[in-house]
Amino acid sequence: MEVGVFEAPKIENYETGQLFLHKLFGYRGVILFPWTANVFDKNEDAAIEGSYEMKIANEELDRSGPPERTKAKKMTYYQVLIDNRDIPHIRTQPESVTFLGGPQSNRSVYSIHGLDYVSHNDVLPYSSSEKNPIVHDLFEKFLMYDPDTKPGFVARESLKAWQESNHPWLELSDVCVKTTNNIRVTVIPFYIGEDQRKKLYWWRYSIRIENLSNEPVTLRERHWRIFSQAGTFETVRGKGVVGQEPDLNSETPVFQYSSHVNLQAPSGHMWGTFKMEKEDGSFFEVRIPSFYLECKEEDKSSQ
Repeated sequence: MEVGVFEAPKIENYETGQLFLHKLFGYRGVILFPWTANVFDKNEDAAIEGSYEMKIANEELDRSGPPERTKAKKMTYYQVLIDNRDIPHIRTQPESVTFLGGPQSNRSVYSIHGLDYVSHNDVLPYSSSEKNPIVHDLFEKFLMYDPDTKPGFVARESLKAWQESNHPWLELSDVCVKTTNNIRVTVIPFYIGEDQRKKLYWWRYSIRIENLSNEPVTLRERHWRIFSQAGTFETVRGKGVVGQEPDLNSETPVFQYSSHVNLQAPSGHMWGTFKMEKEDGSFFEVRIPSFYLECKEEDKSSQ
């Protein structure tokens, strides 16, 4: 796979049009624009999280939700385009951004293929003399080659208009992280709209699972607990995730996927566990960090 000339990673934010290689998944991509995320490391405040997990274990549920979000760290994430040539070869579900579109009376879930969210630390920047170094339907629509600028591509007005009009379901605000037995789980929830006809609020959530050790494991089961502001409580169990039981080993330590959830209330929260199997046939549980499901204020005010 050819890329270009690698550059030194930057501390400051990257510009629109920056070409990069993903540090973990190895795909080629280009940065469209940044988001400032609140990153909550659920391992840092062990006392609060421990109390909450005890409630979970004893099923002492209330409507207060996960522990208060008081210790967030600000981190830059980027909206990026993935090179179509690399999608079949990366250890991730083909990434799509989804949203509810169409008339309020009959809304459907639409998707935009080949978009991802990448943290600043996962960007390996490079430059290229090619006018179209990334293969994606939106690359030429959003970016224009300009050899006199750095990084060599500038945003077209169509990108700015697209960002503004699609802001509600593109926006990334919270990132929740928890590590159990050297397995790190990162969750990013997105509110994608309301189906007023069915009186349902919809969210997409992206999950990354990383094996930080050299011991191979296989994800065998998922167990979700979903609590709605309306007072309903649901548990969901199943084999693997998105029809797969991914192996996490030294060669392929990371797996990422997205899924959806809906509630009959504008807010709620989710948490859960993954059941992992070791090579010797023994099992252990990995915590999925608790995270809020929240309706955007502008969506609620428009009703």
